[in-house]
Parts: sequence; structure tokens; C-alpha cells
Amino acid sequence: MEKLPFWYTPTKKTLMFFWKIIFRLRVLHSERFPVDGPVVLACNHVSLADPPLVGTASPRRVNIMAKEELFVPVIGSFYRLLGAFPVRRGGADRTAIKHGIDILKNGECLMIFPEGTRSHTGKLGKAQPGALMMASKARAVIVPTCIVGTDFKRDKHFWPKVTVSFGEPMYFPAEEEINKDLLHKMSEEMMARIAKEIEVVRNGN
Repeated sequence: MEKLPFWYTPTKKTLMFFWKIIFRLRVLHSERFPVDGPVVLACNHVSLADPPLVGTASPRRVNIMAKEELFVPVIGSFYRLLGAFPVRRGGADRTAIKHGIDILKNGECLMIFPEGTRSHTGKLGKAQPGALMMASKARAVIVPTCIVGTDFKRDKHFWPKVTVSFGEPMYFPAEEEINKDLLHKMSEEMMARIAKEIEVVRNGN
């Protein structure tokens, strides 16, 4: 079981209190989240608000891969407090990738946005090649997750209502070799499950 920093639980409770007021945040299916072992939380991405909201909603502490541009004074410190670490975009950031793999091999949780960037249309895109590479190195459990309600530009609600929903976990086949074809197949399945969670939330179920 991961040992949490002393400040983590009170900080999370404080953030959840504010998120429920500001964003009317609700969290669905927390029971689906594995209680221990390496986990990759894979979520759709439409807003800069997604990482802190999903991170707070997660039943376990998550480490978040976030673009390095976010790590400016004050805001960067806030992101680090939530477990975020910077990653360079536009190429393979080997240091960030190694750090992500080490996190998983240590039995912790890693949040990724498999689309690689925010959606500019509000619609779910395709997973980037290699989205599950880090998960494969530790045979981590994958939890397809959706966040709905943070597309503030298009929704234009005075008082947004945000929902985070955790899907059924996905597992790497125990007896099957992990190769490019398997990772592509699992990436497609992961995105289909995220899309399903989005649809269920939007239909009010």
C-alpha cells in the first residue's frame, strides 16, 4: 500500500469541498478502481481543469503527466502538489517516460490523457501511438475514465456540473506476449470504453 504524504488527505478533502461547490462535481463508480497495484487512469481531455478535478476524484493518489508549459510559478507548485510532473510535447520525453514507468513499477497510479492533448472540438479523439507503452512495462491495470462538463467554451453554463466516471478495469492478458498489435488493440478498446462512459453520463444514467 502506498504511503501517502501527511498533507494529502486534508488537501484532497479541501479540494473536493470546493470542487463540489464550484463545479458541482460528482464521482461515479469509484468501486471499480483497484485498491492497490499499478494503475493507469486513462481519461479524455477537454480542459485545463481536467487534471485537478480527475485527480481529486480518484480514489487513490495519482501522478499526472502534464505539459511543461503548465509549470509556471504558483500554478506549477499547485500541480506538483497534486502529483503532476512535466513532460515535453512534440517528441519523446525520455526522462518523463522513465519517471512514469518507475511510478507504475512502484505500484502507484499514473494518469494519462491518451489523446495527447486537449480536444478542440469537444469530441473524443484517437489514442496517440504508444499511449499504453508505459502501462505495458509494468502490466498495469488500465481504468478507462471520462470527465464530462468541463467544456466551458461550448457549454457556457453559469454554474457548470462536472461528472467523473470510472469504467471497468482492463487487464493485460497474463499468457500473451505484449507487442505492437496487442497494444493497438487494447488502445482501441480503451478509447471505446471511454466513449461509452461519456455517453452513459450524458444520457443521465
